[in-house]
Amino acid sequence: MKKIITTSVAVAALLLTNAQADFSFGDMFKDMKDATTSMSKDAKDSVATMTDGAVETSKSGERTITNVSADAKDSTIAVSDDIKTMETNTSNSMSTATTTVSKDAKDSVKTVSNDSTTSVKTTTDNAASTAKTVSSDSTASVKNVSDNANDSVRTISADDYAEYMELKKAAK
Repeated sequence: MKKIITTSVAVAALLLTNAQADFSFGDMFKDMKDATTSMSKDAKDSVATMTDGAVETSKSGERTITNVSADAKDSTIAVSDDIKTMETNTSNSMSTATTTVSKDAKDSVKTVSNDSTTSVKTTTDNAASTAKTVSSDSTASVKNVSDNANDSVRTISADDYAEYMELKKAAK
């Protein structure tokens, strides 16, 4: 086991010596410069990309706001047009309804007027007919009463005259 450790140390020493022989500070600084330059370029590209992204985001936001604004304007115009149409339709409907109610009321007044005229004429005709009938009946009744009264007076007068004559004869 000692042999293996000794051999391993010897191989490591050889490798280390060989690695040190290939090492150069100039190469190290050159590699560091290349790495720094590469990182700088990458950082610059990242900043440029971020700037481009920010500009694109800003432009996209601007386009979105413009589109939303245009859509809002279009919606407002559409709503305004719809309200105007609704107002016009409501006004027209009210006008039609008012005209219909007015016509119906006019027709009803005409019908009531015609019915009233007919009723008044019928009532007048009936009243005139009733008055004629009452007048005729009254005339007949008065004539009957008058005739009966005359007959009664004649009968009483004749009876009274006969009695008077008897009393006169008896008094003589």
